[in-house]
Amino acid sequence: MKNKTMQAMLLKQQNSELEFEELQIPALKSDEVLIAVECCGVCRTDLHVHDGDLKHPKLPLVLGHEVVGRIVAAPANSNLATNQRVGVAWLANTCGVCKFCTSNRENLCDAPNFTGYTVNGGYATNIVAHKDFCYPLPNDANPEEIAPLLCAGLIGWRTLKMAGDAKRIGIYGFGAAAHIIVQVAVYQGRDVYAFTKPGDKSTQEFARNLGAVWAGGSDELPPEKLDAALIFAPAGELIPLALKASDKGATIVSGGIHMSDIPAFPYSILWEERSIKSVANLTREDAKEFFDIAFKIPIKTNVHVYDLKNANQALADLRNGAFNGAAVLKVASGAYR
Repeated sequence: MKNKTMQAMLLKQQNSELEFEELQIPALKSDEVLIAVECCGVCRTDLHVHDGDLKHPKLPLVLGHEVVGRIVAAPANSNLATNQRVGVAWLANTCGVCKFCTSNRENLCDAPNFTGYTVNGGYATNIVAHKDFCYPLPNDANPEEIAPLLCAGLIGWRTLKMAGDAKRIGIYGFGAAAHIIVQVAVYQGRDVYAFTKPGDKSTQEFARNLGAVWAGGSDELPPEKLDAALIFAPAGELIPLALKASDKGATIVSGGIHMSDIPAFPYSILWEERSIKSVANLTREDAKEFFDIAFKIPIKTNVHVYDLKNANQALADLRNGAFNGAAVLKVASGAYR
């Protein structure tokens, strides 16, 4: 190795500022690869970890699970080549033996690890990842533009899949995931109805420009009843609103890992075979399916780029809704390769 250290933005305590630190690069296990990080997306889940909504992270911790980088070192049996571009997502590894892993439901594994939560993530110049949970990415793509695909895209894809073949799709919370998935839904010939914070005309126009047939506030009813609703905002009060906007037999899918409590609502708005589902994590099969379609469309992301040392500002801007689209941390040149 040229050196055995890396630079990282480190979370030492929840609800505290990330600190720029020099860390040791750990020795690789037989199933691990070392990656030089090019960039890392800033996800709302990072906020949930930082703010304490998700309990018991590994501390100190490097956040970040929308990682794009180049392979530095890999075991011979990994089928990964030096300098190959790969992505690392939220699901860091699974046990492979529980009833969920052995029934094609590894997203529900009984003993998983999660990137940027139970193992260190990508707010750093380097990341160590499991060889079987690295996703090959195009070498000719802009790394900053594809970083949000690693979570906003993947979780959005799984959320959309759970809506089945619904024609009229409502999307509540028009952030990083929504601005990606609206492009997939339009490509598939669906009609998208975008719901934003009441009065947020800028985001509503953003949604229409991406192909939404209608955009309005979450307090409004769409001009047509929805066949399904995807909820990306972590606000439980959106569930009853989505039910009221939905047709008989509709599916409401919550795509977030954390949501505030769902308020009580009358059974009448759930009746007529409406259903509520939640999405938990992702599978490697989700990634294969999504990347096949994402680069075929191709999906265009609206990214706001910050230097690695400005990670605290990126998190604050995400929390405050300071931009449309997604935030991405650009790692300075000189990462260990």
